[in-house]
Amino acid sequence: MTEAPPSSPQRLIVHAEALAWLDANAAPPGSSVVTSLPDLSELAELGFEGWRAWFVATARRILRWIPPEGVAIFYQSDVRRRGTWVDKGYLIARAADDEGATLVWHKIVCRVPVGTPTFGRASYAHLLCVSRGPLPPPTHASPDVLPGAGFKPWSRAMGVDACVLACRYLLDETATRVVVDPFCGHGTALAVANALGLDAIGVDLGARKCRAARNLVIDLGAKAEPPP
Repeated sequence: MTEAPPSSPQRLIVHAEALAWLDANAAPPGSSVVTSLPDLSELAELGFEGWRAWFVATARRILRWIPPEGVAIFYQSDVRRRGTWVDKGYLIARAADDEGATLVWHKIVCRVPVGTPTFGRASYAHLLCVSRGPLPPPTHASPDVLPGAGFKPWSRAMGVDACVLACRYLLDETATRVVVDPFCGHGTALAVANALGLDAIGVDLGARKCRAARNLVIDLGAKAEPPP
């Protein structure tokens, strides 16, 4: 008897408002979140203080949504607003503290070559992994600083190399088999998850972004193979 070939990783893209979708759908068993919460520039109607409150509340909502065996990985870059530095890494850590969650690791991703002067947005991004409780020590080492985020299919993308690091952690250290991005944009994290054999669910309010997320395919080549 010939064995049936393994099924291809699945991808579901939902055109919806993220928090309403989270409220209406329980987290699938074996799921984790990989996402980037929207910047103030994307929610300008809230005003600065309103956006900060929304950002922390949304991070807390995601942490309550993930299953006990899952984690939430956030990719966030700091911004400057009228001379004030907005540290999104702090905001995620604050949300974790408010939820009694555990910050598992905090990595830095260089968005431009080290030493490059920048204005407005920081030259680095935070990559933070949060769990609902303490996890066992990791079995695989990974860098704390990435020299670059990798290829970006669109301007606000997380970057393929950052997505690979996040999804490799999920494969190596957790029981995750489904990656969920409630603010999926063009779907970079979802395409990388599929390329590494994980199913993926993405949600976005933009119809054009949803179409892009359904169609994005990323060939990781050698990156798809686990390191020796």
